[in-house]
Amino acid sequence: MRMLGLLLFSFGVATLVVHFMAMQVEQLAWIGTWGEPAAWGIRGGATVLGLILLLSGGTKKDGKKK
Repeated sequence: MRMLGLLLFSFGVATLVVHFMAMQVEQLAWIGTWGEPAAWGIRGGATVLGLILLLSGGTKKDGKKK
């Protein structure tokens, strides 16, 4: 779960950075197709959900995978 959380969190932060830098990335253009409120929901939702999964994943013990 931590890897999925890290992936979602990274995606959310990357989309926020790209948006605030006013850059156009072809792979992220689909986010804006539903309008500005939905785009903010996707960005914020991915960031928050990723952070929740990342923090709730816990830590590895004794080097063993869960």
